Amino acid sequence: MEVIVITKAEAIFKAIQADPQNAVYTQTGIKPLYQVMPEAEILITSQAPSRRAQESMLFWDDPSGDRLREWMGLSRDQFYNSGKIAILPLDFYFPGKGDRGDLPPRQGFAEKWHAPLLALMPNVKLNLLIGQYAQKFYLQARRQKNLSETVKHYADYMPDYFPIVHPSPLNYGWLKGHPWFEAEVVPALKNEVAAIIH
Repeated sequence: MEVIVITKAEAIFKAIQADPQNAVYTQTGIKPLYQVMPEAEILITSQAPSRRAQESMLFWDDPSGDRLREWMGLSRDQFYNSGKIAILPLDFYFPGKGDRGDLPPRQGFAEKWHAPLLALMPNVKLNLLIGQYAQKFYLQARRQKNLSETVKHYADYMPDYFPIVHPSPLNYGWLKGHPWFEAEVVPALKNEVAAIIH
């Protein structure tokens, strides 16, 4: 008789699919999208998968991902295949489109699923917080008055967290208006990532 062993990671994945909050997705065959790596040392926390990511089941496979990898100083191969990068958005499903970009992640989702998944990754040294939703969830009252100030004061949250702006083309205007980000914050991020990856 064959014995099938279910790992804790697999059990959590099945529990996410079985959660009534995700019933619409599960019934239509859409799987939760996140990446848990036992040896991960860098965690990327962002808003939620894009429609494109949900369809392809591959995170950051777009111009935003190209820019993120550039900011981190990583090649595409390092990003996807090093085994050192984990990805936990605040919602594991595409939330839909709003008036300006994607809708926010659903309330209560990250509160329910991040802790048990983080417990599977004891080696994480740096949590890259991309955008205001990730920063609000993890930094809470420690945030500055707005995203720009939080990102500018990134060093205040080290070594555990590194807040940055989302690399979306929608933020190119922000980048142009805040040249200190690519002049000061990006080199610091590259150094942090290099120290961990290499």
